[in-house]
Amino acid sequence: MFIGHFGVALSAKAIRPTISLGTLFLAAQFVDLLWPTLLLLGVERVAISPGITLLTPLDFRYYPFTHSLLMNVLWGAAVGAIFWWLRRDLRGALLLGVCVVSHWVLDFVVHRPDLPLYPGNSPLLGLGLWNSLGGTLLVEGVIFATGVVLYLRTTAARNRAGRIGFIALAAFLLLVWLANFAGPPPPSVAAIAWLGHAQWLLVVWAYWVDRNRVPRRVD
Repeated sequence: MFIGHFGVALSAKAIRPTISLGTLFLAAQFVDLLWPTLLLLGVERVAISPGITLLTPLDFRYYPFTHSLLMNVLWGAAVGAIFWWLRRDLRGALLLGVCVVSHWVLDFVVHRPDLPLYPGNSPLLGLGLWNSLGGTLLVEGVIFATGVVLYLRTTAARNRAGRIGFIALAAFLLLVWLANFAGPPPPSVAAIAWLGHAQWLLVVWAYWVDRNRVPRRVD
């Protein structure tokens, strides 16, 4: 699951237009932003096993601190609490918490059974949609397209940067998503981790785009 997570963040903008898209990206991708650091530290583990699923060669062997359901709930509570402390916006805090937890829910749909419920001796879950190219394209594509439509209905560009910047961001996410299906396996686990850190640039990009757009008036 890649653009589906960003689709959730884009859709959430329609629920709480006062929250920056960058903050929503941060929440929806929070555990994937944390995961590369834990990989480099050796706290969590992944292996490259071509053929393990049709669409990804990644064998997620141990990642309970970022990708167990319990930890997603706890991370969501932490993100929401920090936002509430900074903004005193309870509805926004709850929405960000839901965005964090949504990551596990969407991963559950596409992953093979490798997602734990909690750290420790947990059962591993996953519906395995990554073994269906058509199913993955449909599910993720619909989630992302819905998010784009809702975001565009909720906000309007205040200048050229807001208009072109969003188009470029959406197009870039699509290209990265499709390239992941068509490209070769990553050369190493370290490469996966360092490339994963580059997702922070998407968060910064989303903050910049949102600063150049304004919420539409609702008559």
